[in-house]
Amino acid sequence: MAEHRVVLVPDGLEGERADAAMARMLGLSRSRSAELIGRGLVQMDGATIAKSDRVSAGAMLEVDLDEAPREASVVPETVSGLRIVYDDDDIVVVDKPVWVAAHPSLGWTGPSVLGHLAGAGFRISTSGVPERQGIVQRLDVGTSGLMVVAKSERAYTVLKRAFKSRTVDKTYHALVQGHPDPFTGTIDAPIGRHPGPEYKMAITADGRPSVTHYDTIDAHIGTTLLEIKLETGRTHQIRVHMAAIKHPCAGDPTYGADPVMAARLGLERQWLHAVRLGFTHPTTGDQIELTSPYPADLEHALEVVRRG
Repeated sequence: MAEHRVVLVPDGLEGERADAAMARMLGLSRSRSAELIGRGLVQMDGATIAKSDRVSAGAMLEVDLDEAPREASVVPETVSGLRIVYDDDDIVVVDKPVWVAAHPSLGWTGPSVLGHLAGAGFRISTSGVPERQGIVQRLDVGTSGLMVVAKSERAYTVLKRAFKSRTVDKTYHALVQGHPDPFTGTIDAPIGRHPGPEYKMAITADGRPSVTHYDTIDAHIGTTLLEIKLETGRTHQIRVHMAAIKHPCAGDPTYGADPVMAARLGLERQWLHAVRLGFTHPTTGDQIELTSPYPADLEHALEVVRRG
């Protein structure tokens, strides 16, 4: 039986995409919100909306919640290869292996960071939808490296603000195809949903501001190893920006990488690793600086390109 919900858009969500705003107001996943909007079950001030429409503060949102598919939930489990590199009462930093999601979501049946933390007995006590509690940053399923999770409400609030104000040092290494010119540069281009496949992002006129800085570590025949620092943290940001300058991450066919090169390097995912994470501790004020070594598959690919 359908449930009719009516909510007013708060000032803090002014200008947000409809699917994102609805997810936050009703505690749904964003994909579930988008699905309801796509089926015409959501109206704003009496008019049917699209998921990419922007909401206005004070607007009345009416939603018909039919029999919903079960929301994603955290399943306690042990994830092989996931390391805890820092832990205290407020935060835990993990070194995430590839093929592990940050949190559960509909359509993803693999392991997650939150599932591992639950299985290992970590207590996450923060607000937000249950399957994303403590998440202040995400890494793609196909990207490995360092990721911080907030365990306390104060840590969650402070870290969310730090990521938003760009005071967190997020450093990645990426092996890209070709040789970027110049060898050091900044890519400043807005990123939004791809107009085609839902799983892709793209540079779009109405996208969110996105800034990527890169610097060359090593140049090889046909590839370049880059150090990349992010000012913003959009979905697939590095992958989209590097593809936009015609130097996609090796092993990333979704964004135009050469599958023949990927096979030669033994890559089954993009060569992208979160090597360093630096931030001010949300309660003590201490500076936290952590690093992560390359996983075996990325190290192997580097050895191949170094041999020429």
